[in-house]
Amino acid sequence: MLNYSLMKPEGILLLEPHGPLTEQDFDGVSQDVDAFLEDHPKLHGVMVQAKDFPGWENWAGFSAHMNFVRDHRKQVEQVALVTDSHLAGMAEFMGKHFSGAEVRHFPFTEDAKAMQWLHSA
Repeated sequence: MLNYSLMKPEGILLLEPHGPLTEQDFDGVSQDVDAFLEDHPKLHGVMVQAKDFPGWENWAGFSAHMNFVRDHRKQVEQVALVTDSHLAGMAEFMGKHFSGAEVRHFPFTEDAKAMQWLHSA
């Protein structure tokens, strides 16, 4: 399950995965982000907050996730990865090389610091 909210005035998308990601998790978030981007050139930031990375339910979940990233990678300025997952370093590395966004990792308890960084852009 993927909880999300879009802070429209700030242009910041908050993503909180709880359990393996599914194809359906990306349906709603994609629709809302696309609607926002019709009136705005970019998302100023995306904050992904999860104690640990939950993985994907199946190939369709993985594919939907990758399609979401591919479709929006040029429209995101910053990504804050707020997690204690051992995969954060790899995700930060991949994000820096496959998107135009500035990507930073923050420990799970430093969500306020991550949000401050996103607001500083």
